[in-house]
Amino acid sequence: MAAQPPNPVPVAYQGGGSASVPVWLNKGDNAWQMISATLVGLQSMPGLVILYGSIVKKKWAVNSAFMALYAFAAVVVCWVTWAYKMAFGQKLAPFWGKAGHALNQEYLVGQAVLPATAHYGKDGLLETAMVTPFYPMASMVWFQGVFAAITLILLAGSVLGRMNFRAWMMFVPLWLTCSYTVGAFSLWGGGFLFQWGVMDYSGGYVIHLSSGIAGFTTAYWVGPRCTRDRERFPPNNVLLMLAGAGLLWMGWAGFNGGDPYTANTDSSIAVLNTNVCAATSLLMWTLLDVIFFKKPSVIGAVQGMITGLVCITPGAGLVQGWAAIVMGVCSGSVPWFTMMVVHKRWTLLQKIDDTLGVFHTHAVAGYMGGILTGLFAEPTLCSLFLPVPNSRGGVYGGSGGAQIGKQLVGGAFIIGWNLVVTSVICILVGLVVPLRMPEEELMIGDDAVHGEEAYALWGDGEKYDSTKHGTDVTMHSDKSFTGATQVI
Repeated sequence: MAAQPPNPVPVAYQGGGSASVPVWLNKGDNAWQMISATLVGLQSMPGLVILYGSIVKKKWAVNSAFMALYAFAAVVVCWVTWAYKMAFGQKLAPFWGKAGHALNQEYLVGQAVLPATAHYGKDGLLETAMVTPFYPMASMVWFQGVFAAITLILLAGSVLGRMNFRAWMMFVPLWLTCSYTVGAFSLWGGGFLFQWGVMDYSGGYVIHLSSGIAGFTTAYWVGPRCTRDRERFPPNNVLLMLAGAGLLWMGWAGFNGGDPYTANTDSSIAVLNTNVCAATSLLMWTLLDVIFFKKPSVIGAVQGMITGLVCITPGAGLVQGWAAIVMGVCSGSVPWFTMMVVHKRWTLLQKIDDTLGVFHTHAVAGYMGGILTGLFAEPTLCSLFLPVPNSRGGVYGGSGGAQIGKQLVGGAFIIGWNLVVTSVICILVGLVVPLRMPEEELMIGDDAVHGEEAYALWGDGEKYDSTKHGTDVTMHSDKSFTGATQVI
């Protein structure tokens, strides 16, 4: 009788020590990290593609969705070619890593490591070892790549309906290289803000504050939409917009739940806090709409959902549940106030045409979330995630008061860098190709820009008019309406 082979189990299913399952690999962590990356990717593709294509006027549906689609693809290629290591590689400067590709097989199948994240105390002794998750570098590269991609897509929300697509094609790789990588390395990759102890659990500053400020700055340089669009810009499909918003909300489980780089207890807390804050914020925004506009707005509810998700992001795994509710109340009211009240009274905000109000929903909510994290961060939860020992929020005494100051300074750095660098990029791109579409294209929209239209239907959300639309359609009520939808 022939002898059995030493180990009849296929290599892929053998225990630690095989080529495909090295001793350092934790299959659970690797599975969760890849799932988290996929969830974040789905927030962009198709989440924000659907949301952008639905929330804008019909004539801009294709262009808006395509801007998101292009940004996602362009970032992925740039990320693995040079940008990943600028954000998470060896230190080149206190705020920047050394550029290099992430395409080599030996590099990608090796254990993930963030080489600049080791933290040393004032005495020069190692206090926290560098980050070395128990999965391959390929999982880390892809996970961080989808974060970079969604940042550019969020930024695009400020310039929908008028930015020259060719200018956008140039802008994306330049901004990724010169702005995003700086924020990511400074706060996550081991840069000076990381070492100083500024808290940004999952991107309140790196992603949301930077996209909000950069989007607002880009909107200034690009210029406004045409007058007709600024006066009336109704969504072309509210129900489809809700589908995109739903993907965005549910995908946030990977957004915040994947940032501990492991499937641990802190990851679970982050996911729960994320949903609690988002739900509270949505309810708060809706309540304010009902009180002041007398009608609950679906678009307003989506805005409240987004501000809640953004606000909790810098502290998702660092704060307790009661703090998540407090942050939800703040995120559903403060950005509402800046959008509905301050925006109407501040000339600068009225002059700059921020199409989807990204400044309010991401910059305001992101900065506020970072500050509130510095106030509410719980010491035990901080010890599960942060590199600086004894980190805590202001309400817990000790060094907590100084933490609020760190949060203010960290946010100020992101704001200043993005104001300057985004302006320089816009000026340089503008020297090559106009940032704004010509007036003829602005009047027509998708058909002029892409030769395609989203729907073979009449109208851009306007009321039925028999002189323009014929008499063979169902008559609609011409009762006028006001409220948050029309304000936005």
